[in-house]
Amino acid sequence: MIPCFQAILVALVTLSLLAQSPPKRKKVKDFGSSLKRLKWNPQKNAAEIRSDKKEPILDEGDVIRIDTSLVSSDLLVLDQKGNSVSGLTAGDFVIAEDGVPQSVGHFFNGDNVDVPRTIVLIIDYSGSQLAYLYNSIKAAKVLVDKLGPRDLMAIVTDDVELLVDFTKDKKQLKGKLDAVLDRLKGKPFPTEAADFFPRLGRSRQYSALMATLKELFTEEDMRRIVIFQTDGDEAYFLRNPVVGIPGPRLHGDVLAKAQRRLPFYMNDSVELEFSLEDLYRTVEHERVTLYSVIPGVKLWGLSLEEQLRKMSVDQAVGTPGWMGHLSPRQRADILERMQRQKNKKVDEKLAKSMVETIAKLQAVSASVATVSGGWADFLEIPEQAEAIYSRIFSDINQRYIVGYYPTNKERDKTRRRIEFKIKGHPEYQVYGRLSYFAPGP
Repeated sequence: MIPCFQAILVALVTLSLLAQSPPKRKKVKDFGSSLKRLKWNPQKNAAEIRSDKKEPILDEGDVIRIDTSLVSSDLLVLDQKGNSVSGLTAGDFVIAEDGVPQSVGHFFNGDNVDVPRTIVLIIDYSGSQLAYLYNSIKAAKVLVDKLGPRDLMAIVTDDVELLVDFTKDKKQLKGKLDAVLDRLKGKPFPTEAADFFPRLGRSRQYSALMATLKELFTEEDMRRIVIFQTDGDEAYFLRNPVVGIPGPRLHGDVLAKAQRRLPFYMNDSVELEFSLEDLYRTVEHERVTLYSVIPGVKLWGLSLEEQLRKMSVDQAVGTPGWMGHLSPRQRADILERMQRQKNKKVDEKLAKSMVETIAKLQAVSASVATVSGGWADFLEIPEQAEAIYSRIFSDINQRYIVGYYPTNKERDKTRRRIEFKIKGHPEYQVYGRLSYFAPGP
């Protein structure tokens, strides 16, 4: 195609898309209901939807239907130094689907206020997150203030609760964020907590993410963004778990100590009806860009010696954050018990087991973001929250929204690989979704 004509065509398609008024959204009435319809199929080693037809979890095409099947991706382009590359045009992008060249069909800059973004914040407010929660809520409210005039935002908690459905109302969004903090006031404090954490959110983070992906977005949502702040300890209960509950190499008193350190919610939790692979497929299918914010010091990818050293730092950082929100009597009681624990000799097997488990939990949370074309960052100290949330918003604005109409018109539900490059710049790295699922018949 002649470059000039291609640019004109892209411009016409872009103007046509921008001219369309967004349809009125239906409010979600029973958030989380999709989880009740999931059923694990051990023969297929995958989740299915409970129905007479036993349709698989991925039964829709991953497209925006305007005139035909448009495949759209949010792309971040970085140079050799890791800096974002600005000023690119539609003609700079080279696209291939399963090795077959494709033509750019639409193109936007990420900071175009006429291209609405649908953003979901999933926030874990379980006891283990108290050290980070106050700063994160404050940072999230700053992000709310930066929303564009056509952006929509929703908030979901780790209770699998839709705290607020998609809205432009910034006052309502910030009020709901404050409501999370209000829930911490006057909470009874469990006297037998091994880590002295109160039971707050239910730590059903991956259930909340799955429900978000399957229930909140619509086909018309061109830019689907999820901010996922959690330590991800529900990964214990995924099918085909890559993270096991501490115990296989522990025995006796050491095993009992490890089990006591688990969050209270695990006492009544059951195995989920989906696996990590099912979650990957759903993230990929729903074409979201996901950013994982992982509270706690980064243990993933480090040597065992470094993990053990950093874990002691994590405990020192985490303690003041939640202790400050207890009554003087509770605080004195806990400090006394913590001092007794501190004087005890650290069991080497227990310490190794715990850091290995936490590193695996972090790896799962990070991998979900990577599959989407997003990234993960570690909230090692509470004061980093504002910088991380600002970086997320900056990343969203710096991306390019690039779409194409596949030359392969088969509606066969197959996964198709996508490759993006920048003309004349083989050194540039392009980050975004690497595949999509074709629509069905």
